[in-house]
Amino acid sequence: MKSRGYIHLYTGNGKGKTTAAIGLAIRAAGAGKKVFIAQFVKGVHYSELEALRRFPEIVVRQYGLDCFIKQQPAPKDIEMAQKGLRETASIINNNKYDVVIMDEVCIALYYQLIGAAELTSVLKKKPEAMEIVLTGRKAPKELYEISDLITEMKEIKHYYNKGVQARKGIEH
Repeated sequence: MKSRGYIHLYTGNGKGKTTAAIGLAIRAAGAGKKVFIAQFVKGVHYSELEALRRFPEIVVRQYGLDCFIKQQPAPKDIEMAQKGLRETASIINNNKYDVVIMDEVCIALYYQLIGAAELTSVLKKKPEAMEIVLTGRKAPKELYEISDLITEMKEIKHYYNKGVQARKGIEH
């Protein structure tokens, strides 16, 4: 008998949301679970993609452009995020994965690339045993309400504020 799965939300202005989700993915893969990671608003080749290729149990798809949204989203940003939500909804409905991670989905919501009502509708249809992880800053109240576990990463001190750029293998 499979145990019940829960909805996790990793949000806040601190570093570590995606890192925590990837850690959970690796732990799940180590237990023989199948993991699907949808990276919203990300199209850049981050170092974690190289590491995750070593795990056949983990599938990663990116639904973003080469650069992160800085101002107003382009129509292509919206198109990619909506495609990501459709494909992730299908994956959830097909119940072929034990863990589904929707990385940076909160940012996709914040920039109105997808709607909160659409996302919560998908989440409400999750199979009983499936674990779902949502990440990103600026999580809306709808995600707080539907989530079973919420972790807020709080920035206390960060070397970015001293001009340190993203470093390969650490932030990128």
